[in-house]
This record gives sequence, C-alpha cells and structure tokens, in this order.
Amino acid sequence: MPYENVEGIQVKAEKIVRQKIRTPDFTPGIKRTETGMHLCVEAPGTFCHLTIYETGKKQGVRIPFSPEERVGDLWMMELAGDDFSGLEYTIETEQGELPDPCGRIYTGHERWGDLKAALRPVRCRFPEETYDWEMDQPLKHPYDETILYRLHVRGFTRHTSSGTGERGTFRALTEKIPYLQELGITAVELMMPNEFQEVMMEDGADGNPYATGTPTGRLNYWGYGAGYLFAPKASYTSGKEKEPEREFKDLVKEFHKNDIEVLVELYFTGEESAALAQEAVRFWVYEYHVDGVHLSGFAPAELLASDPLLADTKLLAGSWDGVRLPQTAAASKLRERRWHLGEYNEGFLIDMRRVLKGDEDQVGRLIYQTRRNPDAYGVINYMAATNGFTMMDMVSCEQKHNEANGENNRDGSDYNDTWNCGGEGTTRKKKSVQMRKKQLRNAFLLLFLSQGTPMFLAGDEFGNSQNGNNNAYCQDNEISWLDWKGYKSGNREMFRFVKDLIAVRKKHKILHMGQELSMTDSLSCGLPGISYHSSSAWYGELDGQNRKIGVMYCGKYADEDELIYIAYNMHWMEHTFALPALPGGYRWNVALDTSEGILEEDKWRLLPDSRQVQVSSRTVIVLIGRKHKDVKDSNRTLPNHHKA
Repeated sequence: MPYENVEGIQVKAEKIVRQKIRTPDFTPGIKRTETGMHLCVEAPGTFCHLTIYETGKKQGVRIPFSPEERVGDLWMMELAGDDFSGLEYTIETEQGELPDPCGRIYTGHERWGDLKAALRPVRCRFPEETYDWEMDQPLKHPYDETILYRLHVRGFTRHTSSGTGERGTFRALTEKIPYLQELGITAVELMMPNEFQEVMMEDGADGNPYATGTPTGRLNYWGYGAGYLFAPKASYTSGKEKEPEREFKDLVKEFHKNDIEVLVELYFTGEESAALAQEAVRFWVYEYHVDGVHLSGFAPAELLASDPLLADTKLLAGSWDGVRLPQTAAASKLRERRWHLGEYNEGFLIDMRRVLKGDEDQVGRLIYQTRRNPDAYGVINYMAATNGFTMMDMVSCEQKHNEANGENNRDGSDYNDTWNCGGEGTTRKKKSVQMRKKQLRNAFLLLFLSQGTPMFLAGDEFGNSQNGNNNAYCQDNEISWLDWKGYKSGNREMFRFVKDLIAVRKKHKILHMGQELSMTDSLSCGLPGISYHSSSAWYGELDGQNRKIGVMYCGKYADEDELIYIAYNMHWMEHTFALPALPGGYRWNVALDTSEGILEEDKWRLLPDSRQVQVSSRTVIVLIGRKHKDVKDSNRTLPNHHKA
C-alpha cells in the first residue's frame, strides 16, 4: 500500500486505496465519487499530506498528495473505498496540520460554547451518502413579492418559551413553519448557519505576546469572523448523531414545500481568495439549494454578480455602487432579472427612524425611500437590523444599554436616531406605553407601505426587546434569545397588526411593484401612478419644518380599480390633509388608522368629507378609494394636470 498502517485504523484503512485521478475536479474540498472520494486542497509550498484518523484516535494514516496530480497551488487526490464512516481527516502543509478549510463536516464543535473543546484539534468528517431532494428546487420569488424575515438559528428557538423539541437547532426551525406561514413570511434569512468558532480565544492576534491562547469565557454569538464556509454548523444540529448536512438539507426542503425561501448569511474576512469565496457561495446554492446568500464582510461582489451559475440566485449586499453589474440586451430583460441582486438598504433605516421621531427636513427622504425601486437590483428595506436596536427598543430607548457586554458601555453605536416616547427603557407610564405601541404601528407602515422588499427581525412583530442592548454580539442568553411569551400573551395584538398589514400589502399590487412608479400619467388614465399631497391637493410641502405628506397610488398601474391614499403625519400636532377629487361614484374609506389599528373590510368607515381628512398627531391613516354602491355617479372627471 502507498502509506503506512497505524494500529487502530489498520483494518479500515486497508479498504481505502489512493487511485489515479481520471477526471480532475478543481472544486475545493471533498466530494463523493462513484468509487470513493475526491479531494482538492489549495496549498502553496512544496508538499501536502492527507491524514486519516479513526474517530477519537490520536494517531492516523498519512497519505501524501502526488506532485503529478498538482495544478498550480491545487493538490488533488482520489480515494477508492466503500466505507468512510467513523473516519476523520486533516491536511498537513508547511503551515502545519489543520482541518480542511473547505471541509463539509467538522468534529470538535458539536457542543455549542464548549470551552474545553475549543482547545482540542478540529478535524473533518467524510461526507455522507447522496441525499434525496425529491425534485426540490429553489423557489425564485421575485423581490417585489418577498417578505423577508431575518433570524438567528440558535436564538430563534433557544428560549424555553419557544415550545420546540430540541431548541436552538435547524430542526426546531422547521417546527416554526406554521407560525411563519400565518404571519405571511415568504423568505427567511439565517444568520451565519455555517461552522464557526463561537468560543473567543486569547490568541495573541492583537499583538499581545503574553496572550495565553485560552478561552476568554465570552462567546461570538452572532458568528461574524473567520469560519468554515462549506459546512453547516454542527452545534445547530439535533440528536446524538450529529448530521448537519442532512438536517440542513431537510430544513431547506421542508421550507420549500411550504413555499418559503431560505437565504443564508455568509461572512467573508477578505483573506479568502476571490475564487474560494465564489466556490463557497456556489456550494450553498448547488449543494444545499438555498435561494440566496447575504454577502457580509468583504466578498468579491463583482465576481459573484457576474457568475452565470448564480444568475438566478438572490445575492444581497450592503451596496452595489461601484460594482459593474451584468448587462442584458435591453432594459426590459434587466427588469426580468431583478430578483437576482439585492441591496441591504441601511439608508432606509436611518431616514425612516428620523421620519418616525419627527425630525426636521425629512419629508423629502420619506418620499425618496417609499418610492425607490431601481431596475438594476432589488432594495431590501428595514427599520431594525441585528447590529442595533430592535424595533421595540427603537421606541423605548434613546441611549444604548450595553453594560452586559463587559465593555463599560463603550461598544455599539452612539447614534441610533430613536425616541423613547417619554421615558427611557421599561416603563409603566400609560402614555408612554400607548405611544410606543402607536409608534411601532407607524414604523411598520413606513416599512410595509414602501416599494422594495420589507425585511424585519424575528420578534419585532410582537415587540421583542434586548433591554436596550444595541450590540448583543456576545449575549448567548435571554437578552438575545427570542422570548415567545411576547407572542403568546403580552403583544399578541401587535402580531395581529403586522400579520394583517402584510396581508394588505400582498393584496394591493400597487404597493409592491416590479418597477419604480412614475409621477406622470403614463397610462393616460387621468392620474399618475404616484402623487404627493399635503394641506393642498397635488402639492407636497417639502420645507424643513413640515412633517407630513400624503401619498396617493393609482391602482390602474397594477390593473386594480382602487386608489390608495396614505396620510403620514409625523408631527406632534394634528393636521388636515387635502384629498384629490375622486372619479364619479368613488368614495374614500378609512381602512387603517394607527391610532386604532387595521379595520376589517366590512368595518371600513366612509369618510364624511371627500375633500379632506383630519389626522391626529404622530398618526398614519390609509384611505381606500373605491366605487360605492350607495353613491350616484356624479360624472366627475379626473384632473388632467397635477403638481407633485
């Protein structure tokens, strides 16, 4: 045999033979073949070895890669064998013995937060047998039809109130599919589902020569930092027999059966080669059938945007500015592919929080953010993100409260653009509590009544709080875990509001178009697709002191007969909004008032005066204009000229 036998692995090793590579495969990592395994490793230097271990053994079998089967810095090897179960492997180069950076399953990380395991060597397991996907395929929902829900795999079900079986696992997520369906979610984004070292180490990386290389006792709960980009996280897996590959595939398949997309967030340090980063994104698409990848950190955005294998995969990034996007033959073709690239729109969060709290000179930003809908990529709008306040804390805190992080409250952003509604943090003041609920309803309307794709954090729909911590990166506890008691009892009313609001958005296509609405009458129907109003119809006041705007959508541009008028009053005073004249037989109906909530359609109130509407302070009202059976046709004609 071309390698030495070592006691404890001899019998199984004799059944594994290195054979000549017939067809080179330059995909990094390990994969099954018809006769065994194919391995491809990137390593500069003069040698590269594979060492195979029996699980738990300290000694193994070393197999050198053949220089004849090396191309550039890629070393390849093909192994023939029937049974690789119970075996692990590592790679040895001039840098020492390390786990395969592109491994599929890692041992040594099976228990979350295991401080002792953090000091033990990490090895790779050989991949499982082929998986039966049962004809599963990515769903390819367009951005304008997507409701995106961002969650932490562990934190979503770790709390005892989650009611799931093995809490904090991929499998537990599937138990929450009925909840997500009831809410109206069409896609979930999973924060870092790949393998990473959550135990923070004193490794001297900061230049401290006295660092011990021991665990600090703190955990990287979020998962940002260097990780293994080709493997689902083993500690997110249920059962004694950890099968992260199979369990994650089961998750994706089950979500797809229920018409919910699965997107994953991957963090790139910038130290990976562009080719390796590209292969990692490709791998999650073709191996795990994910519908999209959120590119965090320093990913080769331009390379990924132009990758033909990813042409029907959602790719989310903080910005596509400065990136040469793939060109199509015509603008219409470009629109057909809008579901490919998506921008994580932090500007929406900043602008809309300022609108919500009633800052000066924000009406123009509200107009811009609610209408923005570029052709080249989708826009992901959100009012809260992982890094920052939750939506409940956004209306409860003006200062960060990160004392639990152990950094003397120096970490996290000092600029949150928030208002606490009259009292910092938890309060029993009735006025503050009621105002917070109202401001949350206002915030959700700003989000869901804007063009683009709405995204919100798990738990925001029932007022989840992190006690004012706006940087809970190390909080693997009830600060970050989702407390489901808020859904089951405390804030059930807020959940119903968000659920009904999502249904309203889905029902009215004009609120989520596939292209940006024009302020001109391009259909020659007498009205533009979108228009702006204030105390005067057809005139939007944009001066810095103004804190109100009326936005009207003409349903004709979405093959709908209704008109929708949204009166945003973010001022602390009541205001009168002038309403455009309606076509003959139409009347305005009050469908939603954030002072009250969403009204069931059979309880809509006819507006007594079709020329104006009074809107109380810090309130959003939604009017639906439709033909009313009790109103005679006055043959009123639509206006021909409008100011916007």
